[in-house]
Amino acid sequence: MKLLLFLMLVLQSQLLLANAEVVEFSDESLRPRYQQLIEELRCPKCQNQSLADSNSPISNDLRAQVQRLLEEDLSDQQIKDYLVARYSDFILYRPEVNQTTWLLWGSPLVFVLLGLLVVYRLYFKQRPSESQSHSQSQNSDQISPEDQQRLDSLLTDREPK
Repeated sequence: MKLLLFLMLVLQSQLLLANAEVVEFSDESLRPRYQQLIEELRCPKCQNQSLADSNSPISNDLRAQVQRLLEEDLSDQQIKDYLVARYSDFILYRPEVNQTTWLLWGSPLVFVLLGLLVVYRLYFKQRPSESQSHSQSQNSDQISPEDQQRLDSLLTDREPK
């Protein structure tokens, strides 16, 4: 029984390995650059996967295109520029800071500063107003002598006879 289970696992693992894409290069020194590029580039269809992780048809085409551009002896930056020209900055996982992406990079800082401002206003601005309202409540507990006399006279007039 264990032997049968072992054979089934081996056969299934062979099937999984058969799906692995083998990319052939004229020069093996291109392979690390290829691997780095397809991990840095985003699949336009999957949106949250790199070209290396995605199995979509467009990712397959883009991997082949990256391989072709590497074989044409283009630099990594030239390949990225070529793909950005075709697919916009969206294809890069870490787009460069420029006129079109400054909001993307700056918005987290703006939100953190707004959050700190709200915390500051809630924490530090409440303290003086709380002490003022506390002193006002103490003053409202004390009645002037004239008001106390009026209150006493009203209470004595209303007592049941």
